[in-house]
Amino acid sequence: MTLVCYRCGREAAAGARCECGEPLWLTADAADFSWSDSHERGVWRYADLLPVEPPPGVGSVAGGTPLLRTPRLDEYADCTLWVKDEGRNPTGSFKDRGSAVGVARALEAGDDWVGTVSHGNMAMSVAATAAGARTNCLVLVPDDIPSERLAHIAQYDPEIVRVEGDYGRLYDESLELRGVRFVNSDTPYRVAGQKTTALEIYEAFADANDSRSSPFGGSVGGDAPSTPDAIVAPVSSGGHASAIWKALRELREAGALAALPRLYFVQAAACDPIARAYRSNADEVTPVDGDETVAYSIANADPPSGNRALAAARETNGGVLSVSDEEILDAKRHFARRAGLSVEPASATTLAGIRRLSERDKITSDDHVVAVATGTGFREQTATAATPQETRMAELSKLVRSLVSGSSG
Repeated sequence: MTLVCYRCGREAAAGARCECGEPLWLTADAADFSWSDSHERGVWRYADLLPVEPPPGVGSVAGGTPLLRTPRLDEYADCTLWVKDEGRNPTGSFKDRGSAVGVARALEAGDDWVGTVSHGNMAMSVAATAAGARTNCLVLVPDDIPSERLAHIAQYDPEIVRVEGDYGRLYDESLELRGVRFVNSDTPYRVAGQKTTALEIYEAFADANDSRSSPFGGSVGGDAPSTPDAIVAPVSSGGHASAIWKALRELREAGALAALPRLYFVQAAACDPIARAYRSNADEVTPVDGDETVAYSIANADPPSGNRALAAARETNGGVLSVSDEEILDAKRHFARRAGLSVEPASATTLAGIRRLSERDKITSDDHVVAVATGTGFREQTATAATPQETRMAELSKLVRSLVSGSSG
């Protein structure tokens, strides 16, 4: 496979960025690709479109997450809604897909160390994948990282270094460090692994009316079209957005697409540089002074693949939008109460965004839309405390009768 710049087409022998400044990605020969009859699940089901072999440990079982039909959310979203539940990955986020391929590349190249710049899901993912592969791992975090996040990362026993100074500069600084292969948010091998999110979505829809057994737990039924009308995902660095776009381009090259979906990417309004560029019809994304948001894992004020995410939305006739913290938390509650899904706030931006797009008639009630729920909510330390009812044992039966008779379903 060859490293190529999506924008200028220049090829490179190595590295993460083109001479023009844009990120590189790996080409794949998709001309002869077809959906596998293999019973393999997950990232490695698509080995023909990947540059490496599976690593040992949790990286070998990344991916293979369910695509769920969530009819109780249809009214709220005003469309036919499906949810790609990436919280089922080994460490609870889509990051495991890219970590699996990135760590596999380090093993193949004989690297002794892998690393990442992260204080959240990606740090946990790289550390866990490296632990399973018996590879040394370096995680660079900001000096003000909360203790609970540090504990989540530290359980996998990586070498953690707090770095004082501008955290936004760490991405570029890390790529200049010698002796460590950094698998950052939009590096080529991470993007190669993360494109399998979209490959799984498309295979699940392609299987909808197919008699052969689906590798996705039978979650897609015969009422589904062969392709979704739109895919909606959170966007931070732009790496995952780029990966989804890359998968669609490869499927189109392989002749496996009946129709190209619209790609919509959602940010928190408190930190939304890509959405601002889209709204202003700008050609490039510029950094912003972001504020705090409940969707902290996507609060990236200077996204390294922002321009590529912008291009993905525009080429597919989709868009980039932002939603408020209030909308995010409301969508998070609906995910849990109407679909039984605990998602992190960043994932809830998708449902909030779909609701907003429906209000603007960008999505219609007849559309089949996939919301990519990128990470689990079970790690959160800030869940709202419940206030249970209380009763004596002798009054329990009476209380239950009142609850059951007053239930609206």
